[in-house]
Amino acid sequence: MTPEPLWKTREPAASYDAVVVGAGGHGLATAYYLARDHGITNVAVLERGWLAGGNMARNTQIVRSNYLWDASAGLYEHALRLWEGLENELDRELEFSQRGVLNLAHTTHDVRESVRRVNANRLNGIDAEWLDPEEVKKLVPIINISPELRYPVMGATYQPRAGIADHDQVAWGYAAAADRLGVHLIEGCEVTGFQRSGDRITGVHTSRGPIAAGRVALCAAGHTSVLLDTLGLRLPLQSHPLQALVTQLVEPVIDTVVMSNTVHVYVSQVAKGELVMGAGIDAYNGYGRRGSFRTIEREMEAALALYPVFAHSHLLRSWGGIVDVSPDASPIIGRTPFEGLYVNCGWGTGGYKATPGAGHVLADTVANDRPHPLAEPYALERFTSGALIDEHGAAAVAH
Repeated sequence: MTPEPLWKTREPAASYDAVVVGAGGHGLATAYYLARDHGITNVAVLERGWLAGGNMARNTQIVRSNYLWDASAGLYEHALRLWEGLENELDRELEFSQRGVLNLAHTTHDVRESVRRVNANRLNGIDAEWLDPEEVKKLVPIINISPELRYPVMGATYQPRAGIADHDQVAWGYAAAADRLGVHLIEGCEVTGFQRSGDRITGVHTSRGPIAAGRVALCAAGHTSVLLDTLGLRLPLQSHPLQALVTQLVEPVIDTVVMSNTVHVYVSQVAKGELVMGAGIDAYNGYGRRGSFRTIEREMEAALALYPVFAHSHLLRSWGGIVDVSPDASPIIGRTPFEGLYVNCGWGTGGYKATPGAGHVLADTVANDRPHPLAEPYALERFTSGALIDEHGAAAVAH
């Protein structure tokens, strides 16, 4: 017997009160909160491919809020608090596991910056601890803390409430919940441009015909800047490949998430047994879904040094996602110079962990046509005013 679908894939109507471009986690969350919190249910989520088939399908599931700056701490902690109630909210098992996240320090500079971040987190009401190498070893028995390593473990920050959640289940949960509230989910519908009347956006042009809309919210990672170029609006974004991989199934060897500042490799183990490992972004700009071998090779060398037992693992699959990085390594959320047009982009590698928070604050911004208080620091205008957030080094590894 064919199971009942979780949501309906619909044909586009001629007009909607609001259109959300991009059916990834942020787009689906935005549509859900528009319907749930603001009663705007005549909403279409337009996706050129298939639902949650872009970056949402290419992340490593890490959820945390231990960012340095007040603006970042506010937004990511808001998201984490939503994560903590999301399974009940969506009535779906998301494999949300608050197993904690460690950020390793390998140099004196790492130690100083990490301790600074722990103190800043505590001042913002975020759980954070500093662990010495022996305490790290107690949490992660397989880790090598020998001082002879090229990048020895000199300690780590630890956020106990952080962890992982299954990205597919999160997307499907938001999709099903939005569908139940009347939101239209439309796959295979590429947005190619905008309808406008002067400086007001009145709809979108799509591969399936024009669609009128009272409001348009862009949540398409890697594509928002391309669409805004059609309006002559250039965003300060660069796109980079980001690589990760999973191993074949192995016995449980690690029950927390460990990230590394200097060498950027990070690792966790999902419930079914795969080790999930990833790297920092590739240095070059690009839209390739694979990335460079040199980058991932360096990260795996570091992983084998830190966790010698991984030498017995075998690669199952690898992939690359596309991340948009802003000049201050922080997102752009809010209104544009065009009335009725809103953006949510530039997350770099921080997008997944922010999913519920990003959707919640963008929905509030769209519904009320003014920035949500947590979104105010992320306005596009900061790049002309100079009020940057600059999470480049402050977020430890940018994941």
